[in-house]
Amino acid sequence: MACLTSLWASSVVMADEGIRQFKEFIATVNNAQGEFSQQQIRPSKTGEGAPKVLRKSQGRFVFQKPGQFVWETTKPFEQKIIADGQRLLLWDKDLNQLTIRAADKGLSASPAAILFGQVAVEEHFDLISGGQKGGMFWVELQSKNKNNRQLPYSRMGIGMSNGLPAGLELHDNFGTIVLINLSKIQINQSLGANVFQFTPPPGADVLNAQ
Repeated sequence: MACLTSLWASSVVMADEGIRQFKEFIATVNNAQGEFSQQQIRPSKTGEGAPKVLRKSQGRFVFQKPGQFVWETTKPFEQKIIADGQRLLLWDKDLNQLTIRAADKGLSASPAAILFGQVAVEEHFDLISGGQKGGMFWVELQSKNKNNRQLPYSRMGIGMSNGLPAGLELHDNFGTIVLINLSKIQINQSLGANVFQFTPPPGADVLNAQ
């Protein structure tokens, strides 16, 4: 009986490990930077043997609380999403176009804001244990507002490893899944004063969508 009790207690601790690591991360980390790789996958259609990868991308990110982050795609094209605390800037190099939105729309505009935005996570989400898979402890974020149209995802999972977020799994209402791997993360470093500032080159189109 003692052995069974010990095993049960151990399984409960393991089940909650993702939640514990995630809470500790958002409580103690003020800034972080690293790299990401991303895949967008749709379910298989009739006659297809497997789900199809629609697109792949990779790049780097940096964030600083409260509400500042850069999510920069470097391949296969160059784009930047920058939250400076007041505005959300979306820069597309190929189009030579900068779009400016209100900062409070950052949560729906970028996966980065799920971890690094201005939102107090536990005020807006219930944290549900997602168990262990792929070498990570997972926590699922479920919106407390079931009618929140600002969120483009019906399900959001965050995989934690060694106290750091290592993966995101985002499901939309059409069955499409976005998988994001995070790597080479450095936390609580000294960041330059201009990290979250961006000035478009001369001749760029600037669209104010606030």
